[in-house]
Amino acid sequence: MPHRRISLQPCGRHDGVTRFCPALLGGGVLAGLTATFLLAPQPAAAAKAAPTGKVLYTLTTQCALQGAAPVPCTVEAVDMGGATLYRHRIGTGVETVRITAEPVTMAIWANDTKQWSPLRGASARFSTNTVCFNGKDLCVVNPNYLNSVREDRTNTRLQGRDLVMVHFGSDGRVDASCYDDACALLLK
Repeated sequence: MPHRRISLQPCGRHDGVTRFCPALLGGGVLAGLTATFLLAPQPAAAAKAAPTGKVLYTLTTQCALQGAAPVPCTVEAVDMGGATLYRHRIGTGVETVRITAEPVTMAIWANDTKQWSPLRGASARFSTNTVCFNGKDLCVVNPNYLNSVREDRTNTRLQGRDLVMVHFGSDGRVDASCYDDACALLLK
């Protein structure tokens, strides 16, 4: 089976800042989309767990924690070599999501235990431009991002879809995915 590699490539500009989107090489569209929409800003505590990397972009948007209403936040994407960190600065706190390239895995920094914990799931809802991790533990609202993802993939199975969800195994790798009404099956 071929290796899947993610590379960040320029894919547009938002508020004068070039956005970088992952291009999944040797993998499927959904795996690429999964990596794409999970790319979000991360916390300062996680920065202590790894050396400083190169900031790819910073985005001012809205985030929500534990299902609460969205509040202003800043997302910073940092290239750490074999992984990309997404630091979500929400008020005085930081939530960090890590996406590794080989193999593609996703984890969130646990501030209480000071270690990475594999994500259980992620979702993207195109109608609200919202990406959520672990249910509604951490959600990011981006008014342009998911629409640009859909526009960049005009001939794919995303057309006419509103909700895309993925479930991660205990190792943080995608083990199930769904669209729209079929996602109720994934939640069982």
